[in-house]
Amino acid sequence: MNISLRQLRAFLAVAKLRHFRRAADSLHLTQPAVSRHIAELEGELEVKLFDRNTREVVPTEAGRYLHSAIERVLDELEGVLAHAHSESERRHGKVRVASVPTLSAALMPACIAACASRYPQLTVQMHDQAQTLVLESVRGGEVDFGVTVEPADTENFDSETILHDPFVLVCPRAHPLARQKQVGWKRLQAHPLILLDHDSGSRRLIDHQLSQHGVEPRVVQQTGHTHTAFSMVEAGLGITITPTLSTARLPPALIALPLTPVARRAITLIRRRHRSLSPVAELVWAQMRETASWVG
Repeated sequence: MNISLRQLRAFLAVAKLRHFRRAADSLHLTQPAVSRHIAELEGELEVKLFDRNTREVVPTEAGRYLHSAIERVLDELEGVLAHAHSESERRHGKVRVASVPTLSAALMPACIAACASRYPQLTVQMHDQAQTLVLESVRGGEVDFGVTVEPADTENFDSETILHDPFVLVCPRAHPLARQKQVGWKRLQAHPLILLDHDSGSRRLIDHQLSQHGVEPRVVQQTGHTHTAFSMVEAGLGITITPTLSTARLPPALIALPLTPVARRAITLIRRRHRSLSPVAELVWAQMRETASWVG
């Protein structure tokens, strides 16, 4: 049978209102259009659905049966179609994510690729920024959410920690410390250090660990990016402390060694306090959580 939703809606309207013109008005159709839909439906079913006279339209026995059966089914079908439409809509749009450099390189590419595969109509636009700028972007509403190191001040944000990333020592393979399987924080005393600058979320945590272990750091250079620090270490200017995630593409001349006791930074998703994410941003937030689980 070739029966359409338009025909069924027209049938239900006439059966409910017992009048073609009123049914047409309720459907925002012309009366001839409604009459045609009913005639086509009766033709497909090969049964008369209404008795018509000058005063009213009365469903036949077949019409009464169809009315009672189809009303519930059509409501359920329209609910299913509305749900399917909303699922389609929530996968369209653009999501802006601010991310600190080490996570822009280590986590965001895999997350963006997974989103592109799962939700082809969704665009993820990454803002690669220092920690301080990530916090400002989220606070100011310039991005949907941020991927960052757990901020010292959490009053303005709702957050979720998705990963703990240990700090390691990076030095040349010919360096005396490179002979160790692991290096104690206290062993860093007097060694020239190349550290991330204070715009980085990691620097505060590194300074805290050095202080906790009684190390008076001899900082010879400060950089905005870990790969700049690696180049300086390669050039023999010093050694560096960096998160493990940043060592995925470590130059062959350098080695990463565990630091003891182990200290970790918390990788955290942040959004403005008491502000709900859009449905598409929720999808990307969830994908970031899943991506971090692969790494962890």
